Amino acid sequence: MSLMDNLKMYFQYPFVRYAMIVGILIALCSSLLGVTLVLKRFSFIGDGLSHVAFGAMAVAGVTGLSNEMILVMPVTILCAVLLLRSGQNAKIKGDAAVAMISVGALAVGYMLMNLFSTSSNISADVCSTLFGATSILTLTLTEVWVCAVLSVIVAAAFLFFYNKIFCVTFDENFARATGIKADVYNLLVAIIIAVIIVLAMNLVGSLLISALIIFPALSSMRVYKSFRAVTICSACLSVFCTAVGILISILSGTPVGSTIVAIDMAAFIIFSLAGAVRR
Repeated sequence: MSLMDNLKMYFQYPFVRYAMIVGILIALCSSLLGVTLVLKRFSFIGDGLSHVAFGAMAVAGVTGLSNEMILVMPVTILCAVLLLRSGQNAKIKGDAAVAMISVGALAVGYMLMNLFSTSSNISADVCSTLFGATSILTLTLTEVWVCAVLSVIVAAAFLFFYNKIFCVTFDENFARATGIKADVYNLLVAIIIAVIIVLAMNLVGSLLISALIIFPALSSMRVYKSFRAVTICSACLSVFCTAVGILISILSGTPVGSTIVAIDMAAFIIFSLAGAVRR
């Protein structure tokens, strides 16, 4: 069978369409806030919150919750708020607060999975949670709708508060001088990132989420210089790389998360070369 015939055959199955829809939505949301995080040097927050989400997911699995998002979402948002507050405390710097919370959550989650797990293969469970699994290909229609609604909320919040986020990203002191409540918008960014990370857990795993947020933004910055151009390019590039990664994963049987990140890395190299040639 030709490549197109294979793709037509696979897209006849609902789980493939669901995976593609969810992947594209998550990629779009991740890229929108990725530019802000990179410019504000908050890239490490995504990594820290992903570890928190792993710990919360372990607790949800131990307690037997049928819907893990009920626990994982509020815990991750709460930790995003705590990281923001701790980062503003002179006694605990931002990078130290992230390291403290993320490593602690990762250790506690792994310990709970070992002590109370009902699975016979703990290593496989941990590996699939950290690096992504085939759970993206077993999504239900309800999960797709939940992801779609949350993605629309994230995108709408970014577009509605675009000017405020732009000001806070580049100069918080100037933003405060003009009457913008910078702390409120920093908190909004942290909460949105927490929501994105929870949504992306099934797609790329907790350890690879930062790549989904950072790589498209960094790639776009190699070529474009304005905030708007970088944001638009980052969104388009993230959606393209995620769609290609999912298709390659389905056709070749490779891990979904790792394949998407590999495509993002290849795009970064291409954009870096293009930026060098342009300069």
